[in-house]
Amino acid sequence: MKFFHLSDLHIGKQLHHYNMIAEQRDILGKIVALAEREKPDAVLIAGDVYDTPVPSAEAVSVFDEFLTALNDLEPEVTVCIIAGNHDSAKRIDFASDILAKHRVMIAGMPPLTREETIRKVSFFDAYGEVCIYLLPFVKPSYVRNLNDSDITTYDEAVRLVIERENIDTAKRNIIVSHQFYTAAGREPETSDSEIRMVGGIENVDTAVLEPFDYAALGHIHRKQKIGRVQNRYCGTPLQYSVSEAGDEKTVTMVELLEKGSEPHITELPLTPMRRVRKMIGHLDGILNAAAEDNCHDYVSITLTDEVEAYQPKEKLEQVYDHILEIKIDNERTRKILEFSEEEVESLDPYDAFVTFFQEMNGRAMTEDEDNVIRTVINGEKEVAE
Repeated sequence: MKFFHLSDLHIGKQLHHYNMIAEQRDILGKIVALAEREKPDAVLIAGDVYDTPVPSAEAVSVFDEFLTALNDLEPEVTVCIIAGNHDSAKRIDFASDILAKHRVMIAGMPPLTREETIRKVSFFDAYGEVCIYLLPFVKPSYVRNLNDSDITTYDEAVRLVIERENIDTAKRNIIVSHQFYTAAGREPETSDSEIRMVGGIENVDTAVLEPFDYAALGHIHRKQKIGRVQNRYCGTPLQYSVSEAGDEKTVTMVELLEKGSEPHITELPLTPMRRVRKMIGHLDGILNAAAEDNCHDYVSITLTDEVEAYQPKEKLEQVYDHILEIKIDNERTRKILEFSEEEVESLDPYDAFVTFFQEMNGRAMTEDEDNVIRTVINGEKEVAE
């Protein structure tokens, strides 16, 4: 069996203040062209179809065009979709029964009751059956009715949902999942375009993926394996942050052969309309570097001129038409930053509050106010000691 593994389309996303819908329509068209060439049996989309739970009509139209184009391919392609944390499960699930008749299989929510199970799609090839389990984004609160245990962590929630399936490991099994997986504590490489929860409470250990011959994962925006080679994040189809400048985006194509063999994984390059670039240097050098192959890209510019340049923003906008940000990094700005950090570190709590009070009120504290703040600070010091 051959399939494409996609995730985190984030249709409708803006990069800084730029609408990326044209780039997204373009890249989805290129994915369809790759599918026409490679003829996969299925396309698996591991969540975050849209960038927001309430996508714009334009974003919905772009995804509709993508599904329609895949549906028109010959031979037939089955599309399997799960909801990610950015998606509205109910909106993703809309008309899923009708779409299933056109080989579009959708799972918006994980099992919520003891009678429900993970949605499963079966394929058959020369080596037998392949079972694809569609597991949307899971929160502990979603699965509290599945048993009598008190489920409090994401790891417990995902483990409960998978283990109750009693998966037949004699068959070839694939899971499509959208979670933050870690391998024995090792976290995947992330980027600035992802949303992380504080304290790592959303982490799920990859040990729960052992019954699967391939885990098509979504949520992380950089392509990589996590733990076993079979556990893969395919990454986003486009660069969605400055931190991803230089990342090469691909379509992950997977071929499953007989049970027990490792999947054959190929990364098919994707060429975007516009790349995200970082440019660092003097103003004149960056202006002179403008060329047809970069002047229309999304650029983050850091100027290192020691002498303040005249109207740098205006000059740069004349040659680069999609500037994301312009930053200054020279000896003067570094000294200002170092000085500010030293000042903050040198102030004790009383001095810091006095400075804050004067800036906010435009006057010094009265004697009574001074006594109150000294009493509070001294009390806090005694508690700490």
